[in-house]
Amino acid sequence: MQVDIERLVADFGGPSHLADELNRLFPDEPVSRAAIYKWRERGSLPLTQLSRLAQLAAGQGRRFDFNDYLVGEPNQAAGRTIDMGERLYIFDTTLRDGEQSPGASMTKEEKIRIARQLERLGVDIIEAGFAAASPGDFDAIRAIAETIKDSTVCSLARANERDVRAAGEAIKPAARGRIHTFIATSPIHMEKKLRMSPDEVVAAAVKAVTIAREYTEDVEFSAEDALRSDIDFLARIFGEVIKAGATTLNVPDTVGYAVPRLTEAFFRELIARTPGGDKVVWSAHCHNDLGMAVANSLAAVLGGARQVECTINGLGERAGNASLEEIVMAVKTRRDVFGVDSRVDATQIVPASKLVSTVTGYPVQPNKAIVGANAFAHESGIHQDGVLKHRETYEIMSAESVGWSANRLTLGKLSGRNAFKTKLSELGIVLDSEEALNAAFARFKELADKKREIFDEDLHALVSDEMVNIEREDYKLVSLKVVSETGEPPLASIVFVEHGEEQRGESSGSGPVDAAFKAIEAVVDSGAELELYSVNAITKGTESQGEVTVRLSRGGRIVNGQGADTDIIVASAKAYLSALNKLTVEEKVSAQAVV
Repeated sequence: MQVDIERLVADFGGPSHLADELNRLFPDEPVSRAAIYKWRERGSLPLTQLSRLAQLAAGQGRRFDFNDYLVGEPNQAAGRTIDMGERLYIFDTTLRDGEQSPGASMTKEEKIRIARQLERLGVDIIEAGFAAASPGDFDAIRAIAETIKDSTVCSLARANERDVRAAGEAIKPAARGRIHTFIATSPIHMEKKLRMSPDEVVAAAVKAVTIAREYTEDVEFSAEDALRSDIDFLARIFGEVIKAGATTLNVPDTVGYAVPRLTEAFFRELIARTPGGDKVVWSAHCHNDLGMAVANSLAAVLGGARQVECTINGLGERAGNASLEEIVMAVKTRRDVFGVDSRVDATQIVPASKLVSTVTGYPVQPNKAIVGANAFAHESGIHQDGVLKHRETYEIMSAESVGWSANRLTLGKLSGRNAFKTKLSELGIVLDSEEALNAAFARFKELADKKREIFDEDLHALVSDEMVNIEREDYKLVSLKVVSETGEPPLASIVFVEHGEEQRGESSGSGPVDAAFKAIEAVVDSGAELELYSVNAITKGTESQGEVTVRLSRGGRIVNGQGADTDIIVASAKAYLSALNKLTVEEKVSAQAVV
């Protein structure tokens, strides 16, 4: 196929006008009229200029679709074309699928804090949990539904009446509520797991959607393991649930088996073959087992998907889910390719990432795209020189555009209680009692005496460390003394509260942290096994708080504990006790399967 560059240039006012407009918008990289005449002669233009034309059109408030300028025989497999003004819906499942990461279980209060940040981020749909999994999940979803006003609040449900009705009741208080029901559709899942015939699976799906419609008009249906399902059967079941009232259809790559080229083609064909497929929103939900969750999600967008299901930091079961931050910035940076817009406020990406990391105890790797500490760092002298001369030589987006510059807490040790409370509210942290607020303020004052600069991350860590569910803590640190000398085994003496009674323990160890953990175990004898010990500096500088994550396992249960302090040994002891607290919490019922 050829490109009608002459018509394209004419639509932008001709070579002279187009050159003037491009030079006004991109003064550092001027384009001459002669260059534009050469585009017309060749019948093509550089890809970077295509991106700039899309931005120019957007700034003028006009539609721009490069497909409009293609001439010749159309590609029969192309499916529907992309309109440069189309909306991409961001469906965040950090609180549901993300929580299924080992040890990442969150309290209701922590879920509400993350939900508030997701709302501030501009996420379209927040999947708050799986209402039928446990009373705790039900309560958390209902509390989020009562709190969130701008985003849709969603609950997952298997395709059975009990699950769907639990989801419907949980989202009732929501300003906008969605039920997300699912059933497996791949031959191996239907035969080996469900032990149901294809006809029975279709009937169950239709019934679930029909019941869900009693509670909300916003119903999403997912075909679990869709990318390994027969496309004819998928077209059939999707067509039936559309007739039953489903408004969003999700095509999950549940086991992370897909590859991008085939994913795009699969979406195009499935959408074209599904009766009523042009009347619903198609969604992608990709897992990262082969490291291609983001690539497959973006391929699905090219294939016609207009919703992507993802998580902050790519959190999720096994190798995780598609990363929200990577999806959002990919479509934002390469709008010329994907032709879609999200309503996400990109400056809230880094704050959301740091909050989720603090709450779950899953640190972000330094080389993680967008939100990693090295994402905008340049070590090479050639790169440094180029960036200093012109940022876009080696940076395709700015650190500020994703929120790296907006993390400072404008409070200090002279700040008053009201200012502190106001700042907590801005961060989505609401403490239910004056006692909790007073305790947090006292802890803040202590921290302000130790650190000259305090950041939002410090405050999130402070609240997570000290204030969440104080009333149900079975273990709490009182004091710790560690003596460590070169050539001598470290000795730890610890005082902590266990079930309301003060306990004292003492032990030596191979290092000060080992000694502190053994001193705790000398008293509690939990029988837990240490699976992971991780230390992360919350902010920059040698006086930064250290954030420690401890992962313990016992009897098949895995939990993460977090602790934060400017003294890393104290933070370690807090994290170990935090993990012990979580081991005492009743284990919730797991889902039959994951989407």
